[in-house]
Amino acid sequence: MAAPLEVTGSDTEAQPEAVLAGVDGKAIQGRSLGQIAWMRLKRDKVALAGGVIVVLLILLAIFGPLLVQSPLAYHQNLIDPTYNRPKTGIWHTGISADHLLGVEPGTGRDLLSRIVHGARISLLVSFLATVLSVVIGTVLGITAGYFGGWVDMIISRAMDAFLAFPLLLFAIALVAVISDGSFGLSGNGLRVWVLIFVIGFFNWPYIGRIIRGQTLSLREREFVDAARSMGARNSYILFKEILPNLVAPILVYSTLLIPTNILFEAALSFLGVGVIPPTPSWGGMLTLAVPIYSSDPMYMIVPGVAIFITVLAFNLLGDGLRDALDPRAK
Repeated sequence: MAAPLEVTGSDTEAQPEAVLAGVDGKAIQGRSLGQIAWMRLKRDKVALAGGVIVVLLILLAIFGPLLVQSPLAYHQNLIDPTYNRPKTGIWHTGISADHLLGVEPGTGRDLLSRIVHGARISLLVSFLATVLSVVIGTVLGITAGYFGGWVDMIISRAMDAFLAFPLLLFAIALVAVISDGSFGLSGNGLRVWVLIFVIGFFNWPYIGRIIRGQTLSLREREFVDAARSMGARNSYILFKEILPNLVAPILVYSTLLIPTNILFEAALSFLGVGVIPPTPSWGGMLTLAVPIYSSDPMYMIVPGVAIFITVLAFNLLGDGLRDALDPRAK
């Protein structure tokens, strides 16, 4: 049997330059958590489709009103006075080259224009209400989870009280009580801010509970103990050590909370406590469509499909972000 060859010296040592060079001479580059999450998200075609639709909806709400005609323009010449509905189009919808989605029964107002202008109201209310909920829920949730004790008990009981609060009845009562001209606002400006306050302020316990649970886990980690041992203040630990580790769940839950707020705003407008007509909103359009649904179903289908597509797109994007930002996902 032949003796094994002896390998000595530099031949037995790994060369750092060779390791960094990688395969085919290409340097190995590390990836950040954000880059890894983006790679995962790109592989999820469904989530990407939802994200594209969300971006298009936002652009439509911002720039769409500049491209369509006024939602308050009446076209009585398109309405049959006998049946009080459009004269032409499938199902008497008034669809034509000038009115791609038809016109409103009775008034002849362009449906596409009202959908585009209504998107601005729905997205504005849902986004700002979500920001309000996230800010309040994050601050109170991280405070309750980190300090514990009587602080956690008070905040947790407040969460329970808000979750049991009859929000819909409160919104109706608040709109009825607040008089026009309050807080220096009037008309739809006042209505929009009331909707943002009601939806945002009373929805914070949902994200607050999630942040509290995550904080209870994070406060026992080694990096928090290390910060304490170095004399870091509680405010520094909360907002410099723990909060950056909560960005992923905050981002994911925000994308899932936005469609819920869109539906809530539509429900309030449907009940007559949203924006004041004739300013268009998706919920208000559904309200006007109820009495004439049997004869003109298209007038209810158009805003209903707009709400459905918007909510579905945000939910798909939120599910994709949740999978992409999960460090345990493969």
